[in-house]
Amino acid sequence: MAKKTIIVFSGDLDKAMAAFIIANGAAAMGDEVTMFFTFWGLNILRKPEGAKVKKGFLENMFGKMMPRGAERLGLSKMNFGGLGAKMMKYIMKKKNVNTLTELIENAKALGVRLIACTMSMDVMGIRKEELVDGIDFAGVATYLAEADEANLNLFI
Repeated sequence: MAKKTIIVFSGDLDKAMAAFIIANGAAAMGDEVTMFFTFWGLNILRKPEGAKVKKGFLENMFGKMMPRGAERLGLSKMNFGGLGAKMMKYIMKKKNVNTLTELIENAKALGVRLIACTMSMDVMGIRKEELVDGIDFAGVATYLAEADEANLNLFI
């Protein structure tokens, strides 16, 4: 069995979709896949409904400015205040392409390991309670250990 790692730095819908399509494809082929979510990529894993957690003023402001969850991400190009993402989702539905939320659930079902970077969580004021269930929490050393054993490492 081969190993693949993907650093998910971007919180853009199109880049998140690409990361999960690659991860699901590799996992479906029998590869062991680890996805490491850092900085803006953490927004993909945020619960849409939020969570009641005690935060400082700056952490609260950061949280309000960032998209909450996979369904609220914008596009990296041609977002047009969210209209581009809506058009993309409409076309994807017409073409029977899985949503990002479905791709995330498929990844979990296929055994893809989803890791939220604890240092980035700390910097961005994101608490464990604000992220979806079924993920791991670790630092860069954990990612690097996985990457050392992988035959493919991607940064998205």
